[in-house]
This record gives sequence, C-alpha cells and structure tokens, in this order.
Amino acid sequence: MSYGKPSDLVRSVTRAARILEELGTCRQGLTAKQIAARCSLNLATTYHLLRTLRYEKYIVQAPGHRYWLGPRVASHFHDLKAAIERPPQVSEVLRYLAETTGQSAYYGQFVGDHLLVTDVVEGPYSPHLEQLMVHADEASHATALGKALLWSLPSHTREDHLRQRGLRPFTNNTVVHPAELDHELRALGHRQVFIEQEQYRNNVCCGAVLIRHNNHTTGAIGIPSSADRWRQSNTLLIRQLRKVVADLYRYPKSGVA
Repeated sequence: MSYGKPSDLVRSVTRAARILEELGTCRQGLTAKQIAARCSLNLATTYHLLRTLRYEKYIVQAPGHRYWLGPRVASHFHDLKAAIERPPQVSEVLRYLAETTGQSAYYGQFVGDHLLVTDVVEGPYSPHLEQLMVHADEASHATALGKALLWSLPSHTREDHLRQRGLRPFTNNTVVHPAELDHELRALGHRQVFIEQEQYRNNVCCGAVLIRHNNHTTGAIGIPSSADRWRQSNTLLIRQLRKVVADLYRYPKSGVA
C-alpha cells in the first residue's frame, strides 16, 4: 500500500532523512555547506540537524569538517536484513557468482511495496553501482533486477507501483512510456531472463533472473557488466546466472527448494 503526504508532516524529520540520503550517495563525505546546498536548507538549520544526527550516531564528523553516515545506520541496515525473509543461502550463491564471473552479484526483493537491494557481493569487473542500493525503488523500470521483480507483480499492482514512482529517464535508453515498458516486460518474461542495456547507467548492462518457490517470487539475482564486456560475454554470463539460480533451488535449507 502506498501512502500520500500526511497532513501532520514533521518537517524536521523529513529534512534529517534527506540529509541521510544525500550522505549515502557520496563516498567522500560532505561539508555542512554542501549538505545545505543539496538539501535546500539554510546553514543554521543544517548545523542544528547535523548536531542532532551526530549525537544520535546516525552520522559522524571527520577531520576536514566532512560528515559521513554513522554506525547506527549500519546497525539498522543489519537489523533490516535480519528481519527480511530471504533464502538463507543467497549470500553464498552471490559470492560464488561474483567469484566465477568476476561480476558483482545483487539480490533484490520487494519489502512491502518497496523494491530493495538487500545483499550484494562485488566483483572486480563490474562497474560500481553504489547508488542502486539507495535508489533501487525509483529505478525499478530501468534495472534488470527491477524489471524482473516488476514482472512478478500482478498487473494492477505493477501499474500502481510505477504510477507512484514515475518512469524517470536515467539515460537516453530508459523506457519511459508505460505501454512500451509493458511490452518489454512481456518479452523478457517469456525468456525468463531480464536484461537492460544502458537504461540505468551509460556503458552498463545488467541481467537478472527471478527466484520462485511454489509459484511465489521471493526475489531476483542480477549481475551488472560494462557494455563492452556484455557484448562479448553476455551468453556466458546469462548461462552462469541461470546455473547459480538453479543451484540455489537445490539447497535443501534454502527456503526456496
């Protein structure tokens, strides 16, 4: 279920959340002035929120007056992962996939009506997509993981999800028309392999496969690749992706077999 903007919205909470989101997208950290500019806040309000977030350990400040996400965010992330139902062997499968292909391996799933990337093992040949961990929900139409999981939804639920989040054009190749996306998803669903080529990021292609149990989708596993490597090796990468997903079904304690 999607919720509209509440009438009693607490603006200081939304501002603090926005600061955390901005810090999560910047590996180099941000100064107070940079945060104020990114969040459209005055500097005095920014410092007030930063002091509160720092006291609660949601952020840390390092030399150079830059701020980073703090240990409490990581703690809550681990709590979230522990609370989310997913096959216990997923981490092992992702690790094996990253080792054998050299590509990063992602596991994504719907938690409520939100699409989240809940596990990742990075490989040496994949482009770094740290923003996918933060923005997977709003990029569902543009990523292989998202396309796979969108296809698993009933059509009316999928339409509602996309209507709420929109079809943002991440690149010139992003599908931004609902009818065109629906046609693409039907074609990919028939193949049971979901592919996007430079729709989420230029020079990046991805493939994903759904994980099902008793006709119920539990999630999807995907691998990103540079466009050049994808053109050269996509058949082998897809074959390996299919194989590890099939292996996941064979684990007796995986919860999907």
